Amino acid sequence: MGLATFKVPLPSEDKRWRLIEATMRRHGYQPDALIETLHTAQQSFGYLDQQALHFVARSLRVPLSKVYGVATFYHFFSLKPQGKHTCVVCLGTACYIKGSQTILDAVREAYDLEPGHTTPDNELSLLTARCVGSCSLAPVAMLDDVALPNLSVEEALDKVQEIITS
Repeated sequence: MGLATFKVPLPSEDKRWRLIEATMRRHGYQPDALIETLHTAQQSFGYLDQQALHFVARSLRVPLSKVYGVATFYHFFSLKPQGKHTCVVCLGTACYIKGSQTILDAVREAYDLEPGHTTPDNELSLLTARCVGSCSLAPVAMLDDVALPNLSVEEALDKVQEIITS
């Protein structure tokens, strides 16, 4: 059996694995399909666990270290289950200078939540980003993929409270 016909068995009968496999098949199981395949896996399961990383690495014939490197480099990939809502505070230079660290500290204190973690009730995940690409709107936080520009501490706390109680 040649490399072109080598097929890694699905980890389980879960239909979500077929979606991931379809993405890889669409790209001919080429290594350059890595990011799109990881996106499909995360959309399917909500995060990237060890089983998904290993399956993608074997299927695309990419070293596990590279798959893990890509998954940890980009902030939109998560290796842990996320909360129902996500608050990403930008700590890029412009945002930091305009007070994003204070916003992060306030959310952390209000919800007793360290960046990279989720509340025990799985309602809120608190994350940081190196830059969200909205420097002219600094400081910025992303709340469930919605940018909150020119944010104050009070506005940040109000918006987070509003979204987790809705």
